[in-house]
Amino acid sequence: MSKSFITNPAVDAEPTVDPAEVRQAANALMRGGLVAFPTETVYGLGVDADNGDAIARMYAVKNRPADHPVIVHIADLGDVDYWVQDVPDYATALMRRYWPGPMTLILRRSEHARDAVTGGQDSVGVRIPDHPVALQLLREFRARGGHGVAAPSANRYGAVSPTDAAAVRSELQHHLAATDMILDGGASAVGVESTIIDCTQGSPTILRPGAITGAMIEASTGLAVASGERPRVRVSGSHLQHYSPQAKVVIGGTSAAGEGLIAGHEVDTPPQVIRLAAPSSDGEYARALYAALREADRQGLAVVRVMAPDGDGLAIAIRDRITRSSAAG
Repeated sequence: MSKSFITNPAVDAEPTVDPAEVRQAANALMRGGLVAFPTETVYGLGVDADNGDAIARMYAVKNRPADHPVIVHIADLGDVDYWVQDVPDYATALMRRYWPGPMTLILRRSEHARDAVTGGQDSVGVRIPDHPVALQLLREFRARGGHGVAAPSANRYGAVSPTDAAAVRSELQHHLAATDMILDGGASAVGVESTIIDCTQGSPTILRPGAITGAMIEASTGLAVASGERPRVRVSGSHLQHYSPQAKVVIGGTSAAGEGLIAGHEVDTPPQVIRLAAPSSDGEYARALYAALREADRQGLAVVRVMAPDGDGLAIAIRDRITRSSAAG
């Protein structure tokens, strides 16, 4: 059965990286280095999830709060049991249906999941990304004895997530060492972070919306899906202010001269307004959003006005990211 989450026709050729470079990156991870790598959602900044010193350095590079957990990326289903325990049947059904894919599952942690990865919680987030370069890297890392790569988005904490290697270099090049690496696997196909699903209770709860929607989860598990933040559960990207450019993001209203505009293609661009994106579908909107916010900063714009898409599915995730990006204002 084929997956039904949004993909990008422009990257259907499956970008590749020189296998020697991927092997070099896997070696760098084993030595405690940082490797930025592409996934179908956004680019991640990866370290050996078993290496406490490497995790601490990754947090420092990102300026990330110490209690904010990160997601462990694994190569295949055989790696799940190293990191988690007490996996419910419905979580197994989701793994089999949507991995590799833009879905993170929160499960009870095993003894191998460090506090530095989990934020001191009794659960850990795991996923298998759906990108050929990411999977090559994870498999090479596993072949060297690695068990998983802890990887938040490859940007400074709270900033706009990168969806291509150029954005990673712009954001982090002054914070990385010469022995760290950035793998360029082209543009991310989905463009917003993975759906995060809490699977520690009797039924699934969406803690962060993404391309795997509530309807898809219900269809795969036969269970009703709740949405919202569960008390005491912290997950990546859950702070109110997040995904924020330097420009002030304003939702809705009337555009003024000199402002940037992100809106569907059906919305006209007023005079002297800088059009940053005009997507014709929710999938295009998700892929364009972060690049458009970064472009606003490149142009030195003070205000970006955003007309968020209506509806369910991926539009929910887009509105979530827009709302959090506007909280800084």
